[in-house]
Amino acid sequence: MPDSESSHSGVMARLTLSALERASREPGCWKDPVVHRALLISGLSVLTDATRRLNKDLNASALD
Repeated sequence: MPDSESSHSGVMARLTLSALERASREPGCWKDPVVHRALLISGLSVLTDATRRLNKDLNASALD
């Protein structure tokens, strides 16, 4: 069973992709600065988590 951090990251990734899909159907939503902030925050959250996981994997493989 995935830990809460990995499920949180997966949820953030799906939400980000969902928001991008909706925005592509409604070009007018890009005028709203809240949309920009939300995508930025969720995208950065996913990027940060992915970087943390990559570092964790690299450190684990260096110990092997």
